[in-house]
Amino acid sequence: MKFRPLNFIPHNTTIDFVAKRWFAFGWTLFLMLVTVVSLSVNGLNLGIDFKGGILVEAKAEKAVDLAALRKDLEALNFGEVALQEFGSPDDILIRIQRQEGGEEAQQHAIQLVREKMGPGYDYRRVEVVGPTVGEELFHAGLLATFFAICAIALYVAVRFEWQFGVAAFVATLHDVFVTAGLYSVLQLDFNLTSVAALLTLAGYSINDTVVVFDRLRETMRKQKVKDLSALINLSVNQTLSRTLMTSGTTLLALLPLVFMGGPTLITFSLALTWGIVIGTYSSIYVAAALLLYMPPLRRVDTTAQKKAKAV
Repeated sequence: MKFRPLNFIPHNTTIDFVAKRWFAFGWTLFLMLVTVVSLSVNGLNLGIDFKGGILVEAKAEKAVDLAALRKDLEALNFGEVALQEFGSPDDILIRIQRQEGGEEAQQHAIQLVREKMGPGYDYRRVEVVGPTVGEELFHAGLLATFFAICAIALYVAVRFEWQFGVAAFVATLHDVFVTAGLYSVLQLDFNLTSVAALLTLAGYSINDTVVVFDRLRETMRKQKVKDLSALINLSVNQTLSRTLMTSGTTLLALLPLVFMGGPTLITFSLALTWGIVIGTYSSIYVAAALLLYMPPLRRVDTTAQKKAKAV
């Protein structure tokens, strides 16, 4: 029995994506402007990882009910409180934002936390992380994200042509930067988990872009005399079903986390959801269209490409 591939978009789709690139570029510039303004005015709402705070690692006699313990600690009104399993269900890591005041205020908070948790815990580590360490982590996280995007672009440049690498760098940087803007606009907690979300998004975004680029390269080999705009439209239309299905199934897994994941997962899942939508849009409308404004690609009619730029 022969199975046919599932396609939500007909194979003979002929949407003129290149002609609509100005609307996409306008929307991109708007999102970038909102991000720049928000980061300049509001900045990022840095979490415990980057502002510093109290770190407690403890081992319980049995599995810990994180939801109940979180509720008890939040009743102390210490501000942001983060709990997570640390290796096994009876190992927990507690992070509490830095309290106003000096070292005495931090030690008093630690004492209240121990009293609230009660007996039955073996405290393996209790530390007070200063803001200097948090600032270093913040800068390291930003550098890690930037270098990851550069490494991705370098791979694309080597795997295809350097013009593809530049387009991939711009599109991926746009997706990550605009997602960081979401944290600023909504004032979501920005912590190490948020950096992980941005790195995950960079990898996901380039995945769709590489699929489009690979189909474009194959199309250039088969149809050497067509202008670049026609090749881009053909390639994007041929991969459109795959792109939308991949993004749609990923969103189906993320949306339950957004609405039912609770405060612990909301920043991670919401950022990934927004990033996937933006990344899909940039892969379809932005990444390949940027090739029109670069030196001519090999195996492309350069005269036709110049005409495409003027459209």
